[in-house]
Amino acid sequence: MAELQTAGSSEVRNGLSMLRRCMAGIGVGNLSLLSALGIAMAIVVIKQPLFLSWQNLLNSIAQNIAIVGLLALGETVVVIGAGIDISIGSIASVTSVTSALVVVNGAFGGFLAGSMEIGVVSAILLGALLGFVNGVFITFLRVAPIIATLGTLAGFAGLAFLLAPGGKPVGVGTQEGLMSLGSKRFLTGVPVPKLGGTDWTGIPVLFMILIIAVVCFHILMRYTRFGRAVYSIGGNEKAAHLAGINVRRVKLLMYSLAGGSAGLAGVLLTARTTSGNPINGVGLELLAITAVFLGGASMSGGAGTIMGTVLAVTLIGVVNNGLNLTGVQTYYQQVVLGALLVSAVALNQWRQARAERAETRLMSRSPED
Repeated sequence: MAELQTAGSSEVRNGLSMLRRCMAGIGVGNLSLLSALGIAMAIVVIKQPLFLSWQNLLNSIAQNIAIVGLLALGETVVVIGAGIDISIGSIASVTSVTSALVVVNGAFGGFLAGSMEIGVVSAILLGALLGFVNGVFITFLRVAPIIATLGTLAGFAGLAFLLAPGGKPVGVGTQEGLMSLGSKRFLTGVPVPKLGGTDWTGIPVLFMILIIAVVCFHILMRYTRFGRAVYSIGGNEKAAHLAGINVRRVKLLMYSLAGGSAGLAGVLLTARTTSGNPINGVGLELLAITAVFLGGASMSGGAGTIMGTVLAVTLIGVVNNGLNLTGVQTYYQQVVLGALLVSAVALNQWRQARAERAETRLMSRSPED
């Protein structure tokens, strides 16, 4: 009997230990986001059962969060490094127009016209270049990140209209290669049961691109020297410099990376909307920045995770989709989004202040205590 009790208690301890390891791996902040996501989905399903249908989940939510998710990934890197880039929406607009022009007219005097690959590459490279410009303003000219990127937010928005012939959208409806990015799907033949009365239509290419990007960014920030350098700079820039980190170079790479991810988002916007429109990226920077702070990043830098941002992007996508399905007007959605951003920043500031107070109390104790 005693042996059975000992074995039972051992299994319980092992189970609790495994549960603690899982919770530690997920993170307390991410657990909160998962709980909020579950509650939001339950509320939406009660209000609108059609939310849980393949058509809605794959066509609306998956494709919408793909664009915002790509913008938020690059923004996460910048915010962890104690910066901010509010020009990413304008960069997406510029690269949306540019990719459409390149695919329609070709590069280098008409060479490779109609090539989806050259359109994607040109958008990513141009986005990285514009991000590099932001980095130069911040690292060499010593302009505060929010001021520098506020200026380029306006400047790049104007550039998008200058690149578009007559300021009008560039149609790509006849470019099958580029259009496939917005319409093609994987695993369409998998025998998946109907959901919400709609058939399984396969995983959108846009969503698959986001998944690949998430894996790459997660590896970059968690397992590479660059990722560790970004966290170090965000935690204490002077200490990072004294530790031998080339702060200026890392910051230039941070903003270039954010610009490159925005460039990829821009060409995917072109594919999804069937045109390179100079207003394609307008307002998307607010969604991306909200997701970053809601995902646990701190305004002072040094904190945040890629997975936290992904969960926050998903939560925002579910909330926006739920509000659309229930007929809530757009300006109410903007109020909700603004409230989410302010709440996320306020919560992070409160957590930071509490941690600082705890550290002060610990340091103020005498050695005898």
